[in-house]
Amino acid sequence: MAKPSKFAHVVYSTRRFEEMIDWYQKVFEARVVYQNPVFAFLTYDDEHHRFAFANLSALSPDSVEVKARDKAGVNHVAYTYANLGDLLGTYERLKQMGVSPYWRIHHGMTLSFYYQDPDGNRMEFQVDTCSVEEANAYMQTDAFAANPAGVEIDPEALLAQYRSGVPEQQLLAMPQGPPSPIPDAHGMCPDVGFEHDRNNDPPRED
Repeated sequence: MAKPSKFAHVVYSTRRFEEMIDWYQKVFEARVVYQNPVFAFLTYDDEHHRFAFANLSALSPDSVEVKARDKAGVNHVAYTYANLGDLLGTYERLKQMGVSPYWRIHHGMTLSFYYQDPDGNRMEFQVDTCSVEEANAYMQTDAFAANPAGVEIDPEALLAQYRSGVPEQQLLAMPQGPPSPIPDAHGMCPDVGFEHDRNNDPPRED
């Protein structure tokens, strides 16, 4: 059976057409390949486009925008960075632009920052903390079963340690701590074993 050779692009329908284009240009340092009043195509690498945007205000000007987001559907799209330095550098650059992650989490196999675009679409910026083989093995352990979400992390502390010369492999290690609550911004009902945090506060001790 044939399998896809790569993941190519994501297409978003939006009523914040210009705002979305601007946000993705800034966050991903993307460039516009083509744009007209209805469609825009952007890329951040050698692919012809990684994002496309359809302007619903032009395509369906009389339709009504739905304010509430249902929990069903795609929860987030994840992007892997080459190393921890690149991820932390992106975190710092976005923070200076006023864009901050709503969830900062060590999943065990990845260290991840979660963001939302102007339409509320979620994305995960991550770095792998181990090999695929090690990740697969970790996901079969009792430790993962007890805490599949992971542990909340402090990006500022990580950035300071990284700049001070702490080895990257040490910074990528799973920290000790209670299971992280899932923030409301993540759009998931908590499963059994998760402590839900409605105020998006840091993890609470039991």
